Amino acid sequence: MHQIFKAVRDLADEYKDVVFIYPMHRNPKVRAIAEKYLSGRNRIELIEPLDAIEFHNFTNQSYLVLTDSGGIQEEAPTFGKPVLVLRNHTERPEGVEAGTSRVIGTDYDNIVRNVKQLIEDDEAYQRMSQANNPYGDGQASRRICEAIEYFFGLRLDKPDEFVPLRHK
Repeated sequence: MHQIFKAVRDLADEYKDVVFIYPMHRNPKVRAIAEKYLSGRNRIELIEPLDAIEFHNFTNQSYLVLTDSGGIQEEAPTFGKPVLVLRNHTERPEGVEAGTSRVIGTDYDNIVRNVKQLIEDDEAYQRMSQANNPYGDGQASRRICEAIEYFFGLRLDKPDEFVPLRHK
């Protein structure tokens, strides 16, 4: 964790137009390490954990996401946000295969290099942010409602068949 927080600190020092927001972990040991490196720094905001709606709003307004959370690896692509996975492996390989996420580990140099690439290289950023989301297209609720309406005779036209996105 020390390397992760050092990398974020140094990136915030380097990029004067970038703000890093870190929802604090509930674990007191993790909080203490985060505060050691990040507290009182310009362009780093330590905030309390967010509920789902607040988190989705923050994610939607972000440029990219650094995370070790599997759930966030699935959610961030919905908003077109590149995900840099702070683990050495992921249980969500479909995101890596689709290009929405990249496993970068916890090494300081690797974190800095990957974040810099997405900040400085617009083409690399666009490739990740515009990749097909392997976790869905955000239209499942609409399709479910249409299927229920059709099943109960509340609509005459049969809903279109769902065809998942295929990745190269």
